Amino acid sequence: GVTAVRPPCFCCGSEPARDDGRHFSADGYMTRGALKRLLLKLDPSPTDYETDTVDMFGFPWVTETALVESAKLLFSLLKQALHRLETLVQASSHDFGQASNFHFEAEEIRQHCVAFMQYVKVFISRYLEYSKGIDDGHLHPYEELEVQLPSVLLEELHGIVLYIGHLRDLPSNIQGAFTINHQGKLFSPSWHLLHLHLDIHWSVLEILHLLGEKVMGQVVYAHQFMNLTGENLTNISLFEEHCTNLLCDLIGLALNKYNKVRPTDALTSCHYYCSCTKELWVMIIHLLDHRSKASHTESFWTYINKLLRILLNGANLDECREYFPTHCKDPLGFSWWLVTHLAELYQYSRNGTIEKRKIEDNWGFIEELLKRSCVTQAGVLEEQLRMHTHCCLSLCQLWEPNLTTVTTLWEYYSKNLNNAFTIPWLGLKGLGSVSKTPFSMLELVKSCCSEEQSPELYTTSSSFQIFLRILALQMRKDMNGTHPWKQIKGRVYSKFHQRKMQELSEAGLMNFLSLFLVLAATADVEDVVSRVCDLLALLSPSSISTAQRALVWRGQFAFILLYEEKGLDVAVLADQLSMAFQQVAKEFYLKTTDQTRKLTLWTLLSTYIEGVQEVFETSSYLHLSEEKLLNEGFSMLLPACRESELHTTLFFLQSVLAQLRSVYKRSAQSLQQIPTAAALNAPTPFVAKERHLAISSALWGNFFHFLKSLRLSQTPPPQLPDTAAGFSLLAMDMPSAAPSELQPQPVLSMMQIFGWDDMLNTQLVTRYLSHLIQNSSALVASVCGPGSSSVQALSIRSWFRCVLQLYVNRTVDSVDSGRAGKGNVDQLSELTRLIFKLPEIELLLQKAQIDQPTIKLEPRPALSLFIKAIGRAYAGMQTLAEKSSMVSKALEYVGDVLKYIKPYLVNKGPQEGLQLSYWAVGCLVKQWGPILATSKAQQLLFRIIDCLLLPHALFQQDKGLPPQILSAVRESLPLYLQGLSMASALSQTQGTYFKQQLHNVVQQYLGRFLPASPSGSAVANHPVLLALCEATPSPRSTQLRKTVLQVTVDNYMQFKGHAPPPRLASVLSFLHEVLRRTKDSDPAVYTKPLPAVLKCLVLVNEPQVKKLSTDTLQLVVESCRAAAGDGPCHQLSTILKEFIEEHTGVYEQQVYSVLEAVAVLDQAVVISLIPTMSICLRNTEHKRGLGRNSTLRNAYRRLLSHLGESGQAEIVSLDND
Repeated sequence: GVTAVRPPCFCCGSEPARDDGRHFSADGYMTRGALKRLLLKLDPSPTDYETDTVDMFGFPWVTETALVESAKLLFSLLKQALHRLETLVQASSHDFGQASNFHFEAEEIRQHCVAFMQYVKVFISRYLEYSKGIDDGHLHPYEELEVQLPSVLLEELHGIVLYIGHLRDLPSNIQGAFTINHQGKLFSPSWHLLHLHLDIHWSVLEILHLLGEKVMGQVVYAHQFMNLTGENLTNISLFEEHCTNLLCDLIGLALNKYNKVRPTDALTSCHYYCSCTKELWVMIIHLLDHRSKASHTESFWTYINKLLRILLNGANLDECREYFPTHCKDPLGFSWWLVTHLAELYQYSRNGTIEKRKIEDNWGFIEELLKRSCVTQAGVLEEQLRMHTHCCLSLCQLWEPNLTTVTTLWEYYSKNLNNAFTIPWLGLKGLGSVSKTPFSMLELVKSCCSEEQSPELYTTSSSFQIFLRILALQMRKDMNGTHPWKQIKGRVYSKFHQRKMQELSEAGLMNFLSLFLVLAATADVEDVVSRVCDLLALLSPSSISTAQRALVWRGQFAFILLYEEKGLDVAVLADQLSMAFQQVAKEFYLKTTDQTRKLTLWTLLSTYIEGVQEVFETSSYLHLSEEKLLNEGFSMLLPACRESELHTTLFFLQSVLAQLRSVYKRSAQSLQQIPTAAALNAPTPFVAKERHLAISSALWGNFFHFLKSLRLSQTPPPQLPDTAAGFSLLAMDMPSAAPSELQPQPVLSMMQIFGWDDMLNTQLVTRYLSHLIQNSSALVASVCGPGSSSVQALSIRSWFRCVLQLYVNRTVDSVDSGRAGKGNVDQLSELTRLIFKLPEIELLLQKAQIDQPTIKLEPRPALSLFIKAIGRAYAGMQTLAEKSSMVSKALEYVGDVLKYIKPYLVNKGPQEGLQLSYWAVGCLVKQWGPILATSKAQQLLFRIIDCLLLPHALFQQDKGLPPQILSAVRESLPLYLQGLSMASALSQTQGTYFKQQLHNVVQQYLGRFLPASPSGSAVANHPVLLALCEATPSPRSTQLRKTVLQVTVDNYMQFKGHAPPPRLASVLSFLHEVLRRTKDSDPAVYTKPLPAVLKCLVLVNEPQVKKLSTDTLQLVVESCRAAAGDGPCHQLSTILKEFIEEHTGVYEQQVYSVLEAVAVLDQAVVISLIPTMSICLRNTEHKRGLGRNSTLRNAYRRLLSHLGESGQAEIVSLDND
């Protein structure tokens, strides 16, 4: 019969990736359990070969006797099959079209060979008996053959080994099958032949091992070979020889691969080509180590070490070629690489699965390799040493601890500490560069102490850093209850003395610090740090460079960070560092120190600042004497800082303040919570509070006074508001720590110093108040509580000032005239939003019946809304007490508004600032008219008029107001006029004075803004005219209109004799617009300017004036008629009567012409004047003494002809004279 199940064999065809490493083929020896059965002395294939006959090489054979009777024949058939497969390989190289046929034929041949080798193993296991003596003469012929079988097998196995030869001797086209990726399930004959060679090589070892087990330790001799060659070929010698040759072949394959491996990929590139060779390696490891334990033969590592020593010892080329086909350019690196990868294979069990177990180490050989790597004379480069140490690290992870590796490496590195250990061709990536910060130094050390190792280690770490990883790893491992530190300590410490320390370069110091940081992290931290401090004390500041000293400081800070992690008090370390810092800060502060030296010192100072910041940012509880780091050195450093240096220092201060407040709050919250596992290491509340108060006091004592000195600077540093806000919030959290000058209410004192003082820069105030209101719920609560009104009012006043002074810091000729500084505007917008969230503002809007703005308000519209809300709220109040309180509050809100805008007036710009100022105060005057009319507020209105509307310069003919101020007045004058009108109407004590001032303002600016001729929109947009044109007329508009008309007539329409006033056409145009665009029920308003208009009609013949006078007359007559209703307008009649009486004696024709025009519009008024006109006519004729004047009478008749019956009757009366 045929075997039921295919025997195991090497097959890598089913792998998803042939070079991946974790799983072996399902058809392989390990997965099928063949290796396990071999080592446990079990039947190789218990379910097969159970029938009487077995098919081998196409022939049936008796299962139990075939090997005894026909061993030579069967092995000859095996050789023939091998020959056929070799022939097939040659044929397939010429004919690619038969790939499928070649595959199946080659596979069949291989299966025959593998099945035969399996049969031999099964036969030896089941049927071979080696109990009878070979010289016993009474044996059956079969028994004789059976006794000779072991020797025959030995000879045949030797023969088949000689026949197939070494793997290294196979033609390149066959060896190439290792590296060809096969798609699908079709394999070339060369692949089948190559893997059959692997099967035979392994099977020979299996059979020899089985044979040795079966003969129970007796030596089996091959008689033929002994007789022919004189050598004693035995089963033991053949096993050793074949095993050695096979290992040489496998090492040779690995050597081929190593020659193509880059150093960067050494640990990720394995030493086998496919899983079959890997499986063969693993099985050899198990087999040799099993035999070593059972029979005290050589172990796997002994074989490997022996072969690698041939490479390492530089034997002559011929001797090397006898073992290895390829010349090795780097035998030391190859040995490291191969041993490391072979060590990893020890993780596989007999079944091919990875299991955790004690792995046989090879430290003896590794110590040899280390000595070779660390021999300075050998000229091992960093790129090689890095790979060697990387391999050593991998081995340390796999094997039991070995301190000799550490001491050997330390002997090397202690002599080369100043080396930078860089690889030029790796560029920046390969630089084991000096860490920039204490935290990065500690992170580097932590990575060295981490159990996980990055595959990128070669490119990211120097060989020294990899040594530190080895050191940390060995320190973590327990050595029979003895900590490795006790054995390493003396060797490390003894290498450092004063001369050694002074010889260290910057790179050497970095390596020194890294070494001791690793030791501190893994051993007795306080002992190590104490030793480090003693050693660093040997370096005087004068004996090392600034860069070295800065590095020393960074290292000391790294030790402080380590102390923080371990919860140890940092007082001693902090004292040493802070004293050194104070000395440097003192030199930096001295005026005698030149600028170049200061730049050098700043390197040290910035290192210290950075280190303290990292200590505070990484500390969990700030209870380990961190305040020692904040000493008087800072009070000397700050005044000496330039702008960029101050920026760095204040940023650091902000960070420390924020961290202290965060930790303090966390500590306070933890008191109210159930203790957790994380909080078990926390300090007691009393200790924490005491430490936090100490830090707070150090901050106030060494930083605050300098900050306070900066507050009135015209250009304070940008970080000042943020830092001041940090101190204010700190005062809120820990008020008792604030200095006595701020007590008893430090928060309010801070707000007065940095937020409410009118002398402060607005950018400082804006950002400071934004921080304070927004970032502290406690402050908002205090602002919202009882008695908080003044806090809110002062904050509102500061905001009001900031809006008004938005452009103060810009010059008139600023290049950036289009921008007020976007950052400042954005910050002011944010403060505006926060101010409008204050309870006082919300209540104010509610009283004024104004909805809270839903969109983000820009500062200017927000200011307008705020002013309007106060005016409306006041108007809605009923009681005198409410109104009086509101006036006081309003005045508190705006403060000294004229002082706020004074910089614009003094500097006469910038234009945006002037316009904003005049507009804002104008809004105030208009919306607060009733408030400004009160006795409390009228002084403010007096000052506004005197400063803004009627300044002294206005009355100085040689000076006058600058054009930019006039422009601002023009824009905002309507607001002032409307507000003044209201105040003059409401004021009980100063009404007459306000009216006079209103008259003066109109008088001054009416003519200033009047054009020379009435062209374009100049008259229509006159600010005085715009003040009158309100959408809804009010009492204040009536008063204003009367004042404007009176000023117009009295000051701009008065004739000097018969000479008309200047710009008469423009004045008439303005007057016409006033009358046209304002409506009033009182005819007196319209008739007020009428005499002047009538005089223009009589005395001026200029067409433009004539037309404008006529249009104005028409407008007056129509308005008076509308106001009078059905009857004649008595005011109009009176003025016309006076006009007739005044001008008839001289300008009769003009008078009659005017009255004709009036008659067209209002006949009744003229009819009522007929008696007056007739009397004046007769009086004129009488005065002249010439009798009746026909010309005059004809003109009069012409007028009367337009007056209906009354006119006709008067004509008849005239004719009867």
